[in-house]
Amino acid sequence: DWPQQPKAPPDAPNVVLILLDDLGFGAAGTFGGPAASPEIDKLAAQGIRYNAINTDAICASTRASLLSGRNQHQVGFGNLPDVAAGFPAYNGVWPRNTATIAEMLKDNGYNTAAFGKWHNTPSWEISPAGPFNHWPTGLGFEYFYGFMNGESSEWEPRLYRGTNPVEQPVPGVHLTSELTNDAIHWIRQHEAVAPDKPFFLYFATGATHAPHQVPKEWITPYVRKFDKGGDRISDETFARQKKMGVIPANADKTPRPAGLPAWDSLTPDQKKVYARQMEVYAGFLSHTDHEVGRLIQELRDEGIDRNTLVIYVVG
Repeated sequence: DWPQQPKAPPDAPNVVLILLDDLGFGAAGTFGGPAASPEIDKLAAQGIRYNAINTDAICASTRASLLSGRNQHQVGFGNLPDVAAGFPAYNGVWPRNTATIAEMLKDNGYNTAAFGKWHNTPSWEISPAGPFNHWPTGLGFEYFYGFMNGESSEWEPRLYRGTNPVEQPVPGVHLTSELTNDAIHWIRQHEAVAPDKPFFLYFATGATHAPHQVPKEWITPYVRKFDKGGDRISDETFARQKKMGVIPANADKTPRPAGLPAWDSLTPDQKKVYARQMEVYAGFLSHTDHEVGRLIQELRDEGIDRNTLVIYVVG
């Protein structure tokens, strides 16, 4: 009479939750933006595209809500853990009486893994000495590969596997590519060993959060594409979103904040710098789209895409 592990219901779907960082609603081409996102387009064409979602305006708060299903203040993340305060709603300490979705699924027969940005552990607990109960592996994820803080270099990231610091990955490999490679390896290993067991995979890129770093070949297609300036780009995006039905046909644009100068009021040097920054940002998004597309393609290649629920939070 051996003790039995919990088993998921027959044909329980895999769940892949993808979260992009610091990405505006009007950035990706899938929602009318100027940056090409063909992989998101492909996925949207096969599923449902939602255009109404509430975030908490702060990434750690949004993540706490997303992974717990609760208001961020109930999970201690009314603000960033980097500026935590000694009040229950703002201390950045995930309470023991609030389970993550990973923990609930793990206890019901799923394998669980998290890749990329975490940012939901108290900053004073991020060390080789722990404690580790607020790390991903202490909150329901059996496997973790990523970085713990709010941002990391895309070329020289500070990564952890589980709770152990990882030596510098292969030089010259972009962080998003490295995370995708590891996630694909995890899926292949899982399907080789336990194909009948469903999994929950949380994939949270550092992109498109600062620092904006991406291979040059992804920037090149956008050179000179933003010279017309942010005001015209915004108007064009707004018009495309109306045409696509992403926003209501009678929607009004938000007035420009007083602290945001009009494009025509900028100096030539300012215009040159800001246009270049947008070229890099758009290339960063398209590169991220490509890498996440590789992850989704792996589901197809494994033949498990038809029984996998993909939830893609584009920003």
